[in-house]
Amino acid sequence: MKILAKSIYRDLEAQGFDEKQIVSLATELISEVTHKISRASDKPTQQVA
Repeated sequence: MKILAKSIYRDLEAQGFDEKQIVSLATELISEVTHKISRASDKPTQQVA
């Protein structure tokens, strides 16, 4: 994951994104994952009889 993160960071930087924009993107990604986890934990679990 660390190699992937560095690669994505370098690509974004090369495309002209600044540090603030990259942090904003990372924050949005974390928010999306957190939201998905929250939705998954809100679903009632099905019990097999």
